[in-house]
Amino acid sequence: MEKFVIRGDKPLQGEIRVNGAKNSALKILAAALLTDDDCRISNVPQIEDIFRLLELLEDIGVKVKNGSRGEYLLNARGIKKSSLSPSIAQKLKGSILMTAPLLARYGRADFPQPGGCVIGQRPRDIFIDGFKAFGASVRETAKGYSLSAKKITGTKFVFPLVSVTATETMILLAVLAKGKTNLVNAACEPEIIALADFLNKMGAKIKGAGTPFMEIEGISHLAGGECEIMPDRIEGGSFAVLGAAANSPIKITGINPGHLEVLWFLLAKAGANFELGKDFVKIKPSQGLKAVGLKTHEYPGFPTDLQAPFVVLMTQASGLSLIHETIFEGRLFYADVLNQMGAKIIMCDPHRVVVQGPAKLSGRHLISPDIRAGIAMVIAALIAKGESVIENIYQIDRGYERIEERLQKLGADIKRINS
Repeated sequence: MEKFVIRGDKPLQGEIRVNGAKNSALKILAAALLTDDDCRISNVPQIEDIFRLLELLEDIGVKVKNGSRGEYLLNARGIKKSSLSPSIAQKLKGSILMTAPLLARYGRADFPQPGGCVIGQRPRDIFIDGFKAFGASVRETAKGYSLSAKKITGTKFVFPLVSVTATETMILLAVLAKGKTNLVNAACEPEIIALADFLNKMGAKIKGAGTPFMEIEGISHLAGGECEIMPDRIEGGSFAVLGAAANSPIKITGINPGHLEVLWFLLAKAGANFELGKDFVKIKPSQGLKAVGLKTHEYPGFPTDLQAPFVVLMTQASGLSLIHETIFEGRLFYADVLNQMGAKIIMCDPHRVVVQGPAKLSGRHLISPDIRAGIAMVIAALIAKGESVIENIYQIDRGYERIEERLQKLGADIKRINS
């Protein structure tokens, strides 16, 4: 097993570039299943979740060629089965995205319970109800679910709650359905717009991406296409929070600042010093931070994936911060770990904590529970005095490419150790 050893409280300075977005690349790669033609995808982050999805694609017969770093050529003409390998699929939530293209093209898909981060209940009923609305029969098995359909028919589907992955799954199903589909209360994230743009270039007829109301006219087949994965707004936001928490001059490049408007508002309100450019953000030393509260919300609100890093930032701010996590139950349980480092965080209930700052953090032995709490622990360790050891860093590698090498270039004392 690998772990990070971090000696904190070191001055940070320099430039760090944002990679392609994990939450976009997974969907774009899954979309390659919808055509027999070649799909060329570039700027794909080299992270564990991507590697697992590529393994799933190859396992069912997709030809995957790895070109220059971060570029893949995929061809799904030779699909040999429509069941997902449980040993691979159970390692990432995004595996469920493959079910819609398989069902749309081959009339069948078998999938286990998807895996991923343990951060509270993720409702499967939305996916099941969606598949049924398009005319599929769904049978629960001992290992997961079995889907079948003689014909996929366009429909009106109302999401009972906003779900990014469910919205993307229904888009992937609707593009080859017969007739028109209307999606109501759809998620509006930039990653959904990117998926729709890619599919439209392949010949799909999707309107309204980025709004709660989408209209999709199904077609008989899609052509191949090319796509450059958009910048990872969550990674960019994490680096910005690191700069503010460490009170260090860090320039984040390759970012789209327009994807993180609420983060910039809250950073400014907290007294952080920064400059926004067209494709960069400069974090500058400030005169001190003051506490601000936040409530996570679907896009364009504050991203749940940035909640944990922001809590670390608030441990360095003067005053009380109320952090309200509205998306996932149980995503705040990492607060106990920060308290072991010297933070003063009170758990009000599974959705809310109060952070009292500023607190002097000290290095500790930590275990990363999931991707986003994992990067928050890295940030905490970098600003803490003394040495920290973070284990289970596979969880961090699922979402952040070679994070230790990139942080080392900023002056961070962080090493990957095989234990």
